[in-house]
Order: sequence, then C-alpha cells, then structure tokens
Amino acid sequence: MLHRTNRQSVPALSAKEIPMNYQYNEQFAAATRQFADTAARINQLTLDNAQKAFGLQLATLEENAQAAFSFFGEAAEVRDFDGFKTLLPKGVQIARENVERSISAGQEVFGSTVKTNEAIAQIAKSQLETATAKAQAAAETVTAQATKSAKRR
Repeated sequence: MLHRTNRQSVPALSAKEIPMNYQYNEQFAAATRQFADTAARINQLTLDNAQKAFGLQLATLEENAQAAFSFFGEAAEVRDFDGFKTLLPKGVQIARENVERSISAGQEVFGSTVKTNEAIAQIAKSQLETATAKAQAAAETVTAQATKSAKRR
C-alpha cells in the first residue's frame, strides 16, 4: 500500500502543526458544501414552481379542449340556418371563457414564479449575510492576532 494512503503511517498532527494547505482545503470544502446545499434548495424551489406551472397550464388546456370539443359536438348536430344562429353566441361565449381561463392561468403562473424568485432571492441574501459575517469574524480574528503579536515585540 502506498505511504500516502496508509493512515497508520501518517503521524497525527496537533492543532499547531496542521499545515496551512489543510486549513485552506477545509475552508474550500465547507464553502463547496454550503454552495451545493444552497444550489439544491434553489433547484428544488425551481422544480416545484415548474411542476406547478406545468400542471396548471395542462389543466387549463384540458378544460379549454373539453369546452371546444363539446361545442364542436353541438355544432355537428345543427341541421339548419336557425340552429347556427343560436349556436353562434354560445361559440363566442365558449371562446371568451377559454381566453379568460388561459389568462387567469398565466397570471397565476406568473404570481407563483414571482414568489419563487423572491424565495430564491431571500436564500441568496441569507447566504451573502452569512458569508459576510464569517469573513468579518475571520478578519477580526486575524486583526486581533496581529495586534497581539505586535504588542509582544
């Protein structure tokens, strides 16, 4: 077995002996994990919104098609000109209702998308605030250490 992969041959290091490279790797790994978790949450929100939008649009399409085919069925049974006269207002009414349903579904999808985008923005804001707080804490720690070592001299 190689020396690098054999854990028993690697000496245990104390906190002061931990190489700087290891600390950077740990920081990078933690940041990567946090980014992956955030990306997964955002993807889940996006997929939920897309699923809701697709379902709503599909339901609207189904209702509109059912109304249209019902109207076409009635139109196929008409045999004279007077029947077409009475059928025309009903066709206009069905067309209007179909348009209203489509517009309503579009507005609902838009509203849902806005809410999803607001949730994503809130996640991004919290991540930025967390990163800023961590960076500020690290900077204060370094400043305190530098001040402490400067006083020793």
